[in-house]
Amino acid sequence: MRSRYIRTLAGIMAAALVIGGCGGTGNGGTSSDAAVQGQEGEADGSSENGGDAAGNEMTAVAEQTSEGDGEEADVSNGGAGGAAEVSASEPWEDNPLQMIDDNYRTYYEVFVYSFCDSDGDGIGDLQGLISKLDYINDGDDATETDLGCSGIWLMPVNPSPTYHKYDVADYYGIDETYGTLDDFETLLAECDRRGIKVIMDLVLNHSSSQNPWFLEACEYLKGLGGAEPSAADCPYFDYYHFSKEQGGGYYPVEGTDWYYEAQFWSEMPDLNLDCEALREEIAEVTKYWLDMGVGGFRLDAVKEYYSGAPQSNIDFLKWLTETVKAQKSDAYLVGEAWLDMADYATYYESGIDSVFDFAFADKDGIISKVLNGSSAAKYGAAVTSLDETFGAYNENYIDAPFYTNHDMGRSAGYYAGDNSAAQTKMAGAMNLFMSGAAFLYYGEELGMKGSGKDENKRAPMYWSMNPDAEGMCDGPADMEEVKMKFESLEEQEKDETSVYQYYKKVIKIRNQNPEIARGKAEYVLVGDFLAEDTKESVCAIKKTYGDSELLLVFVTGEETEELDLTGITLNGKKIGADTEIRGVLVTGEEKIGFEDGKAVMPGFSVLVLK
Repeated sequence: MRSRYIRTLAGIMAAALVIGGCGGTGNGGTSSDAAVQGQEGEADGSSENGGDAAGNEMTAVAEQTSEGDGEEADVSNGGAGGAAEVSASEPWEDNPLQMIDDNYRTYYEVFVYSFCDSDGDGIGDLQGLISKLDYINDGDDATETDLGCSGIWLMPVNPSPTYHKYDVADYYGIDETYGTLDDFETLLAECDRRGIKVIMDLVLNHSSSQNPWFLEACEYLKGLGGAEPSAADCPYFDYYHFSKEQGGGYYPVEGTDWYYEAQFWSEMPDLNLDCEALREEIAEVTKYWLDMGVGGFRLDAVKEYYSGAPQSNIDFLKWLTETVKAQKSDAYLVGEAWLDMADYATYYESGIDSVFDFAFADKDGIISKVLNGSSAAKYGAAVTSLDETFGAYNENYIDAPFYTNHDMGRSAGYYAGDNSAAQTKMAGAMNLFMSGAAFLYYGEELGMKGSGKDENKRAPMYWSMNPDAEGMCDGPADMEEVKMKFESLEEQEKDETSVYQYYKKVIKIRNQNPEIARGKAEYVLVGDFLAEDTKESVCAIKKTYGDSELLLVFVTGEETEELDLTGITLNGKKIGADTEIRGVLVTGEEKIGFEDGKAVMPGFSVLVLK
């Protein structure tokens, strides 16, 4: 039996346009999550959306039956009994990509160690990454086989004694387990050929205890014989925080009565960023990599440069930003300050391009909370507030939304129950449809899992379910067994309903419509035309970029929503019959019906209008 709303809508939406779409970037057909719905749904966080999705009981407008005799209505040409079904060759699928060469990019975060192994030692390397660049972006706008990311954030690749490499032993080198400087230069050349900007992790809060700067400073202190140290005799003494008193987070320099500061770990001695000689060294480091072709830097732990002294952190970031911009004016800088939004917003005072937008990330972030049952208004209001919040400190800010990273449990674990696959997909759209330079953690597009210790969050990229397949990595030595929720890339790339195919389509729509990344956001109230509920699961955001406006309509809950968009003005006109559809995302078999400014949207879906 068909739902009541379908029968009612049939009389209202004659010849309605029915919008299909699964996850594929260039293929149509119906969509189903059957391949993933039956898999494990245990969540790292709680879920408020357990149970069967009401949306699964709904049929697409194109599948309406006529009253009385139960026969299928003729839908091939529309009419009062049905709607014309849209095929994969509809206009929005063929809209050209608009890949603007600026800093509003879609970045793909890569942990080289776990990404792709080219030499069979079980550890990922630069040549392995090079071999997979066509997966990230092949540089050909006409193909449909790449993700479409236009930037890569490389987690640390400098020489280091640890697997994660956030303790740098040589700021001018490449870790030998990853390859050589020649390999790195080849990577940069291949990325440049594909229109990919590469940013490196730059770790300035501390170095490795194996860094020659630190080793030489300690040897100098050992040879003093009680005399007072002098930076004139050993400049590296001033690169670190040495003291005769053992404060909190200080460790002894063996063979001396001196101590050094290392707030993170004894093997990560803190750098003294007030040291002018060190600042000159840092400027040499950034120039070295920028001259080689790096497009900028991700700045690790910026709130710890001067722990507990945010204004000092901001002042140092101001110096660093001015230094880097003088070396390369279009270099991109993004800082990590894991704080509340009101606090990390102040870091824009430094003039830095971006600060990671932690409020939307992780299992307790805005995106996850909304998809687990909170009002969609929370997302819309927060997105709209960013311009005022960040712009108060830097009118030229570029937001840096992300959903997960290497320090967080992976996102597929945030949801449980029958809707978990749909929620995993929708989260990707809610992240990547935010303005700014958006970030995607490797494997997030596959719905990878991993929680608990850090090693688990950095598990091998899931190219294949066969751990011995070409390119597969072993992962960090202390990693526990991670049971994946969804299948590997090999299976997902063949399944038009997969998480992977959905992410590809999200990125494609983002790349087709520059308003999404660059537009100023405005939260728009949506009316309804059949129901009288408060639309807790509906959020509409208008993006304005130059003289162009775009509307993003999200349904963040499981129920089908009936929406009247005719009261919204877009590009000087009320939404209606001549409104252009710029993108469609659905997570199940139901399609979106749209006619004359009125829409029927199944649960967990997105409609993009212009």
